[in-house]
Amino acid sequence: MPEMVIDSIRVSLMNYQRVVILKEKDSDRYLPIWIGPAEADAIAVKLQDVSVPRPLTHDLLGSVIKSLGAGLIHVTVCDLQNDTFYARLSLRLDGKVVEVDSRPSDAIALAVRAGVPIYVADSVLNKAGILLDESGKPILPEDKAGATKPAEVREEDLRRMSAFTEFIKTLDLEDLGKGK
Repeated sequence: MPEMVIDSIRVSLMNYQRVVILKEKDSDRYLPIWIGPAEADAIAVKLQDVSVPRPLTHDLLGSVIKSLGAGLIHVTVCDLQNDTFYARLSLRLDGKVVEVDSRPSDAIALAVRAGVPIYVADSVLNKAGILLDESGKPILPEDKAGATKPAEVREEDLRRMSAFTEFIKTLDLEDLGKGK
């Protein structure tokens, strides 16, 4: 399961939705995940080390976890079904590992606060990961070296992923990976 880092948080100029761009730590594969504005702000506040007068919800949850004697080990984006990402928090409590379901945006917001790794299941990256060439343009399946024919895409898959396709078209990928 690859470890990811937060490459950036972006806003679609078409519909003002936020997307967090995770980058595989040891490669040029990216994973865009749509998130809500509150979660985007919570992640950005921590990444930019902005001080807030009162704890945000993710700060509160981190404090509750710590107060109960548990600790966050890592978070995992573990599944993608019907255009919805799923995540888990891995907590250590009384010498045991406890897994808790989470939205990826909340898991990421907690991970940046606790300074723990973010992992993504290989199956999720295989479904939704994006590789970029040297110029920063996405590599399509038929462009990959050694591919004898383009990957077959079923009509059902196109329909399910249409929201992602439309959103990705609105992103400026030229500067992807050049910092936050």
